[in-house]
Parts: sequence; C-alpha cells; structure tokens
Amino acid sequence: MSQVLVEIGVDSVASAVAAERGGASRLELCSSLSEGGLTPSVGLIEVARSAVTLALHVMIRPRAGDFCYDQHEFLAMQRDIDQAKKCGAHGVVFGILDADAKVDVARTRQLVECARPLSVNFHRAFDMAADLFRAFEEVSSAGVDRLLTSGGQPTATLGQEAIAQVIKQARGRIVIMPGSGVKPENAQSLVAATGAREIHASLRTSLPSPMRYQNPRIAMGSGDPDGREYARFIVREDDVRRLCQAVNPAENRIS
Repeated sequence: MSQVLVEIGVDSVASAVAAERGGASRLELCSSLSEGGLTPSVGLIEVARSAVTLALHVMIRPRAGDFCYDQHEFLAMQRDIDQAKKCGAHGVVFGILDADAKVDVARTRQLVECARPLSVNFHRAFDMAADLFRAFEEVSSAGVDRLLTSGGQPTATLGQEAIAQVIKQARGRIVIMPGSGVKPENAQSLVAATGAREIHASLRTSLPSPMRYQNPRIAMGSGDPDGREYARFIVREDDVRRLCQAVNPAENRIS
C-alpha cells in the first residue's frame, strides 16, 4: 500500500522549517491560522520558499468570514494567484460559494485556469456547502485537483463517515484530503475509516510571548482584552514527526 501524504498548514517560516524537518510531505502556507487561514503576504511566501524545499501551496483567501466574494475580492484573488506563481509556489488553495451555499463553479473554474500549471486545492469552504455530495460534483466539475474537508463537521474524526462517502463518490477523479483536528493520536484510525491517502493538519502549539511587558487593557481586534494580542502559535518538529510516523510507520518520505 502506498504511503499517506502528510500536508501541514503553517503561517510562519519557523513553522514551515519545523514541518519540513519533521517529515511533512507538503506545506499549506497562509497567514492568520487563528481565523482559518488568509492569503499570506508576498514577503512571507518568498522567505518561506527560500527556507524550505517542500512543495508549497499558498492560501488564496482575501478576508475572514464567509466564502461568498464580491467582484473586487474575486479580482484580488486572481492577483494573489499571479503573485503566488511568481514567488515559486507549487499550488494554490481557495474556495468560493454563492449566496445559496452552492459551489460557485464558474468562478472556481476561472481561478483554476488562472492558477495553471500550479496544483489547485479547494479548501473547507466545501464544508459550509448546503449539500456536500452535490458540492463535490460541483468542485470536481470545476477542474480542481484536491479537496480538503472535515466531512461537514467541526473535525475530520466527527465527519469521517461523510469523508469516506465522498472518497467513494470521487472514484479517484480528484484527491480527497481529510483535515481539521487531525493529530498523531487519531490520524491512523481516520485513515483506516476513510481510505484517505492524504491528510492535512495544523498541529499548532502555543508559544510564550518574548514580551517582558504586556498591556492587559488593550485588544487590537474585536472583543474584550484577554491576552490574545500576546498569543503566538507554532508547529513543532516533534509533533509533525509523530504524525508522520502514525500514518507511515516505515517513515519513508514522499516527494
């Protein structure tokens, strides 16, 4: 049986380097993982590209919130795809729905054409669709290569039955990649239950802020101050290695 490809979601160069050292097969690069991942800056893409040799798939998501984009946001997504190409990305990751929570097939196809020859992943916007099985056919018809999903549930473990059904429905037309809440402790059982050959994980660990003085009265974002301004997260090499070993005991890296 072929090995399971392990993709790690990262939002910093330090995490990208740690994921590569831990044995990851591919990286999804974004900013603001705490918001589900947004488009990273050109600077972050360039520095990450120079720091690692793994395939780098860049998130194309212009803002937080829903996945129903206006004309200006759609134009920004096209421009961001062009920039990702210029920075040496191997793939891009995006998802678009319409107001009825159906996949926006026409605009998805436009972005796929814009992205070629890069690989194209449709992200967990899919899990917000009104009908997952109809949405799969819509995603597939748009020409994407890969679909990231938690089976319409908060975590892939909770959605593993639906993921298995989508994998059967796919019949190898595109890759179905479970993601959300994937950890070394549950990855092997998730793969066994779904038949997936690729998985996605973030494996974020909180990191103490180096700031010796912290102002507890201010929050730069919305909501009450609760220390979030000093919260930092990173991917640890050992966690990635444990995940890779859980699904690939032989530990032969996939290129």
